[in-house]
Amino acid sequence: MPPLIAAGPASGVDLFADPVLEDPYPVYEALRTTGRVVWLDQHQAWFAGRHEEVSAVLTRPKTFSCEHGVALTSAGSRQPPESTVPPRGGQRHLSMRSPLSRHLNSGAVKALTAETRSQAELMAHQYTAREEFDAVEFVTRFVAGRVVRLMDLPETAGPELVASALAVVDMSAPDHTRYHSETLATAMTAVLSRVVSRKTARRGSWLDRLYKAADTGYLSECDVVPLMAAYVTSGVDTTICGITAALHHLARSPMYFRRVRAERLDPAAVFHEAIRLDAPVQVLERRVTRDALIGDTRLRAGQRVWASPGSSGRDPRRWGSHAAVFRPERADGTQHLAFGLGPHSCAGRQLAQMYAVSLLQALARFGTRLEIAGDPVRTRSSAFRGWKALPLRITPDRRRFRARASTV
Repeated sequence: MPPLIAAGPASGVDLFADPVLEDPYPVYEALRTTGRVVWLDQHQAWFAGRHEEVSAVLTRPKTFSCEHGVALTSAGSRQPPESTVPPRGGQRHLSMRSPLSRHLNSGAVKALTAETRSQAELMAHQYTAREEFDAVEFVTRFVAGRVVRLMDLPETAGPELVASALAVVDMSAPDHTRYHSETLATAMTAVLSRVVSRKTARRGSWLDRLYKAADTGYLSECDVVPLMAAYVTSGVDTTICGITAALHHLARSPMYFRRVRAERLDPAAVFHEAIRLDAPVQVLERRVTRDALIGDTRLRAGQRVWASPGSSGRDPRRWGSHAAVFRPERADGTQHLAFGLGPHSCAGRQLAQMYAVSLLQALARFGTRLEIAGDPVRTRSSAFRGWKALPLRITPDRRRFRARASTV
């Protein structure tokens, strides 16, 4: 099939080439300068990278729809992995998303805070005692452990679920040899099918509530495993990427770590500023359902639009001349688009923030200084922006170590 012809500014850049994945921000800046939307010849899609235009795309679902899927390839959209909540409009989407939202609202998250902070303190104490540790290992162990606990799954399932979650989302990206196979991506559903059942569901757990929703007819019982997989797919790797980004920025900015430690800076502000600068999910796809104008460029029905939270977070039109600078004291720091916007925004944002706050507070409690201890290594993923390895050095606060030891 011949490529589409677009009437508007165009670029031949490949967003998923290795050098771009390593540092996409110069490319984003060039695309934002080129136009409000830019046609990507390599991908046959429009790119929206300015904050205003990304917001417009995400908040107009009737015009810019994810009814046909959110994968960045047509094949991925035609047959999305089972480990995702169907990104469809209408009753099917609502019935699948609603149980997720019930367990992730402010009241439900508040009820989990005390236990989460206790676990964060335990792990922070253990890792700070080492003085050097890998932040990716630290955060992954914590987040996967919490999610497995909430779902009431065996702890041994955690590592395999984390690996398959990354593969699920990577399947949605354009084909490259680096990406995980479909076999790995579908492994999550296989794992859950083995360990999830009514008999193993602890009373009051998320799994128990999903089975009760099936009993009332709100869900089909065959939706339970895909929903459980969706918790992992949408919540684990993105949260890990966001928290490790926060640790990376804090380690490079000792002043802000000291402020968190002195309780003069809200850890939530650190987390939001980090994902503004390094959105865990860099690009979201939508399909144009009817001809629409963005600026003076006409987008035709049937074309694809890639709205980029990764680019919008550094748009100087929204964030000023210091858009690329880590400044967690920003008064409007929560107004980024890293969690999406509109009806398909991230349902688990409050849970992710609570995890981040708990870990950052705990590390600041037991450590007096945080710094980079070696060469960080980026994850080669077209779906996520994160770290494969992030070595950190922390100076323990011996007084607080002794105080904790005396209470255990």
